[in-house]
Amino acid sequence: MPERNLGNSWALVKQAASSWVDDYAPSMGAALSYYSVFSLAPLLVIVISIAGMVFGEEAARGEVFAQLSGLMGADAAAAVEELLNAAAKPSTGITSAVIGLVVLLIGATTVFGELQDALDRIWRAPVREGATGLWGLLRARFLSFGMILGIAFLLMVSLVMSAAVSALGKWWAPAFGGWEVLAQAINAVVGFAFTTVVFAMIYKVMPRVRVRWHDVWLGAAITAVLFTVGRMLIGLYIGKTALASGFGAAGSLAVIFVWVYYSAQIFLMGAEFTWVYARTFGSMRDHGGDTPAAGEALGDPPSRTAGTAGQPPGSAVSA
Repeated sequence: MPERNLGNSWALVKQAASSWVDDYAPSMGAALSYYSVFSLAPLLVIVISIAGMVFGEEAARGEVFAQLSGLMGADAAAAVEELLNAAAKPSTGITSAVIGLVVLLIGATTVFGELQDALDRIWRAPVREGATGLWGLLRARFLSFGMILGIAFLLMVSLVMSAAVSALGKWWAPAFGGWEVLAQAINAVVGFAFTTVVFAMIYKVMPRVRVRWHDVWLGAAITAVLFTVGRMLIGLYIGKTALASGFGAAGSLAVIFVWVYYSAQIFLMGAEFTWVYARTFGSMRDHGGDTPAAGEALGDPPSRTAGTAGQPPGSAVSA
């Protein structure tokens, strides 16, 4: 039985890796990285503002950068903080403030549109009829803003957990000698749970197909683990190669691009694994791998064939 489970796991990994190559994930990741870097600061401004209404801006900002440091490492998190400080500068005048808010919202939601396109390609989502033009654009922006609200809510939950651990520390630290180690372990678990839930939410909500919650949890958890491992590896790479100093004034931006590109590849590999898992063990198992559109009856979406592997990202997929 253990050998069979190990064989199944290895087969899932091989299928996910093969699909990752067939879908041109490196090219998709490059496009996703470009949008992500320029959406990162506006996204964080909005998330911190929403969470700051409850806990105060300083507490929200501190928690955001604690999470980012855990994911990205200190150098990349410091570079993001520089971008955030520039994006958060208040505008003077009502007109400038309104224009700044609109630009902020557009910038923050753009990356989710690119995420949706990438996930639709991975899940072979059928072409949707109707939601085009202005209504389609507004619908996509509203969905993206809903994702931002969800991330802000998770941030507030993380803040509550951190505050609870801190409060318990004041009571238990004098009597319990190992409290500091336990507190670090609790914070690590909270950070891992936060990251896993964010990935699960994106994998579940963003594709234009019906995806069940039980399809996404394993892929989200594996992606979170890879992020943890990757943080250490990318930190070593950035430190050993002196990447920031090599690019001069653009060093901070180069550090962010390297980290975001790596993160995009991990995210896309997690999405491919989730797709393969759903076809093999999840909700798509009884449909032979067909992908039903969200809110629609099961149709005839294109399947992965040898003919799809040669198509570049963004091109139409033949049936």
